[in-house]
Amino acid sequence: MKIAVIGGKDYILGFKALGVSVFPVETGEEAAQALTSIKNGNYAAIFICEDFAEALKDILEEIREKPLPAVAFIPDPRGSRGLALERLRQNTRRAIGTDI
Repeated sequence: MKIAVIGGKDYILGFKALGVSVFPVETGEEAAQALTSIKNGNYAAIFICEDFAEALKDILEEIREKPLPAVAFIPDPRGSRGLALERLRQNTRRAIGTDI
């Protein structure tokens, strides 16, 4: 199984040195195309820069129903928007029925 990162070129190219598949994008539309092309591939985890999260809502809902790939948000170069923590809260509420 592989790991992928979707985000701005300058921000994600360092992941390539770690053997991670990188998908550099500049727009939400490009991010959606990249995620659509890899969501059913042999990826265990997909990391997405928070910049593109809004453009990927529908595709992320499809992926959420499956055990793999796991999707996580990473902060963009300007800092975190709190999306990763919010997604963790949503998953916790879904799993145990309460917010912790």
